[in-house]
Amino acid sequence: MRVTTARLTHHVLKFRDNGAEPVLFVHGNVSSGAFWRDTLKALPEPYLPLAPDLRGFGESDPAPVDATRGLRDFSDDLTELIETLALPKAHLVGWSMGGGVVLQLLRDRPDLVRSITLVNPVSPYGYSGTEGPDGRLTHEDGTGAGAGAANPDFVARLGSGDTSAESPTSPRSVFRSAYVAAPVPDEDFYVASMLTTRIGEHNYPGDAVTSDRWPGVAPGKSGVLNALAPTHFRLDDLHELPQKPPILWIRGADDLIVADASPFDLAHLGAIGVVPGSPGTPAQPMIAQTRAVLERYGRYEEAVLPDCGHSPHLEHPQEFRRLLLDHLGRS
Repeated sequence: MRVTTARLTHHVLKFRDNGAEPVLFVHGNVSSGAFWRDTLKALPEPYLPLAPDLRGFGESDPAPVDATRGLRDFSDDLTELIETLALPKAHLVGWSMGGGVVLQLLRDRPDLVRSITLVNPVSPYGYSGTEGPDGRLTHEDGTGAGAGAANPDFVARLGSGDTSAESPTSPRSVFRSAYVAAPVPDEDFYVASMLTTRIGEHNYPGDAVTSDRWPGVAPGKSGVLNALAPTHFRLDDLHELPQKPPILWIRGADDLIVADASPFDLAHLGAIGVVPGSPGTPAQPMIAQTRAVLERYGRYEEAVLPDCGHSPHLEHPQEFRRLLLDHLGRS
């Protein structure tokens, strides 16, 4: 369905009209709500599962992303969607970047949230440019993070609609090597979803900014990857919320995208010599950072799935649904 709010027109995937408990599924970067298709189909009543496309992805409006607000453009969009649909308190499920989006919504509007499920979420301290479990900035300006870190060939292939596997930087190859740890059914369907990503300075990846310091990139002011920079997105005060709905954190043990030593983090690539000139900047400990924030929050559980990469809902759908339904039933 299409839902128009004061902010934009959303495309929302749904499979039923009835259900007393809304469950909002939020996708990650370079994807769309289509990644939740099978999960939505399998979710029983009394749940009302909905999977919106975030701005600039899928079939929702390609509205620009103001990166200086962190992920708030996305979370504010969802807040207005919830209010426009007059939904009661919702269960929020966020995958990858979507995990950061639902945590931002929780931070700003806890009154709208019944429970949170994080699926391989981005660190509460953004992506790249920080050190240690407390998310210390490596440089005050966030050097090491932002749109300049995107692989230009991957961006170009996304923009051209490349469906081949001829290059390691094609969307299909990235799906195979990073989104999942082993082949999954309907690969063409998910690659097609990736290719709905709107390319440009105001969407993905954003405006690239150079830096005189290693590794030569810093966060810009617009677009998705800059919105994930630690100078713009930082959630280290969730433990101070007056209302704390329960959080379930599900992650794949073999995730390469969100990890304590991710090959997508320039600092890690510098440490292992792939990107030359590193002054010794350590990799961002993404898992340790998330755990530290959730331990302060207090009301959370962690489930680690073996033989699983970045997408538990695709790679181990039955176990993922079992964990999710148990969590929803207790919330």
